[in-house]
Amino acid sequence: MNNLISPARSALLASVLGTIAWLGASGALAQTPTAAIRQADFIVAVVNSEPITNQEVQALRQRLAKESASRGNKSEPDELTRLAIEQLINEKAQLQQARDAGIKIENEAIDQAELNVAASNQLTREEMYKRLAQDGISLSTFRAQLRTQLTLSRLREREVEGRVRVSDLEVEQFLREQLKAQAAQVPAQLNLGMILIAVPENSTEQAIQALSARATDIARRARGGENFAELAKTFSQTADRGANGGDMGLRPADRYPDLFIEATSSLNAGEVAAPVRSAAGFHILKVIERRQANTLLVTQTRARHILLRPSAQMSQAQAVDRLTEVRQAVLSGKADFAAMAREMSQDGSAQQGGDLGWANPGMFVPEFEQVMNGLRPGQVAAPLVSRFGVHLIEVTDRRSAPMSDQEQRAMARSALREKKLDEAYATWVEDIRSRAYVEMREPPQ
Repeated sequence: MNNLISPARSALLASVLGTIAWLGASGALAQTPTAAIRQADFIVAVVNSEPITNQEVQALRQRLAKESASRGNKSEPDELTRLAIEQLINEKAQLQQARDAGIKIENEAIDQAELNVAASNQLTREEMYKRLAQDGISLSTFRAQLRTQLTLSRLREREVEGRVRVSDLEVEQFLREQLKAQAAQVPAQLNLGMILIAVPENSTEQAIQALSARATDIARRARGGENFAELAKTFSQTADRGANGGDMGLRPADRYPDLFIEATSSLNAGEVAAPVRSAAGFHILKVIERRQANTLLVTQTRARHILLRPSAQMSQAQAVDRLTEVRQAVLSGKADFAAMAREMSQDGSAQQGGDLGWANPGMFVPEFEQVMNGLRPGQVAAPLVSRFGVHLIEVTDRRSAPMSDQEQRAMARSALREKKLDEAYATWVEDIRSRAYVEMREPPQ
C-alpha cells in the first residue's frame, strides 16, 4: 500500500531515510564545488526573516538531480532549482513552527538515527564516518541535518498524524471495493457435475442425432428435478461411469475447458445447461457450486536465514566475509543451507534450519524484507546488514493465501490512514506556506 503515499510526503515522513541518499548518491549533499559556491553565494529568499542562500539551493539541487538520475529520469536544471527552493522554503517555515512549539531533539535520538542510517547502507558507524569524510561532509554537518529532519518528522507527527482518523464504515467500504477488484483478477472456484454421452469415432449422422436426442432428454429430466447424481450413474459414459455422481470437484474456473465455462457462465448453483458437443461426445453440465473468494489474498513468502551478530570476537566485515563463503558453498552444492543455519546461526530459528515460516508483508524490518522480496524461490541473496546483524537469506517458497478478518481490517485501516495522511499532509504544508512571509531575492548582477 505504499503506492498511496506521494513521493514528496514519503521522503519527508521517512525523513531520516532522506539522509541515506547522501551516502547512496556518493555524498550528493556536499558535492557542489566549494570554490564555485563561495564565488556565487548570495541570498535567494527570506522566510520570516531567515535567509535561504544560493549555497543551500545548489547543494539540494544537485542532490535532487542525482536522486532523479538514479531513478532513470532526466530533469531540467531550472525545474530542479525551483523544486529545491520550494523545498527549502517549506522546511524553513516548518522548522520555525517547530521552534515555536518547543520541539527539541535529544542527542540520544540523533545517535539512534546515525545507527539506522549506517545499517540501512550496510555500514558500521565507523565506516559511515569515513564515507562522509571522503565525500566532504563533516560529522557536525551530518548530525545537524539529522536533527533538522527529526525535528520536522516530530512536528508532522504532532500536527498531522495525530489528527487522522479512520472509521469502521470506511474500512468496510474499502474491503468491499478490494474484494470486487480481486474478483475481476482471481478466477472463481467452480464445481461442475457432468454426464457424458459418448459419440464413437466414425459414427453416422443418424447415430449422432440419436445420441444428441438422448443427451437432450437427460438434460430435460435433470432440469425437471430428477437426481443428477443418479442420472450420471445410469447414463454417463465417462471412465468411472458416473460413479461419483458426475461430480468433477471444486477447482479454479480456469482449470475447466473453455467449452464448459461458456456453457455454464450464466447459470446459478443447481441449474443445468443444455447439452454441449465436444470431440468426446455430448456433455450435460450442472453447476453444483460456484464460490467467489470472500476474503482478500496476500502474497506470503517462506524464507530461511543465517544470522551472525557482530561482536568483539567477530567484526561486521568478518561476518559479511564468512557468510559470503557460506553462500558460495551453498550455491555450489558443497553445503546445505539448513545444516549451516543449525550450525552457526545466532537467531532463534537456528534449530529449524533458519526457517522463518510463512510471512505476510510487513513482518520483517524493511531492509530484510526488501532483499527477500527481490528473490525467487531457490535464490540466495548476498549477505545483508540490518539493525540486528548480518543475514544470509534464502527464499524457499511463495504463495497466495487468504487473509484473516483481523489481517484484512488492519491492512484496510493502514491503507486508508496512509491515504488520508497524504491528503492531510499536503493541506498542512500549503497552510504553513501560505502563513509564512516569503521574499524572493534577485541574484546579484
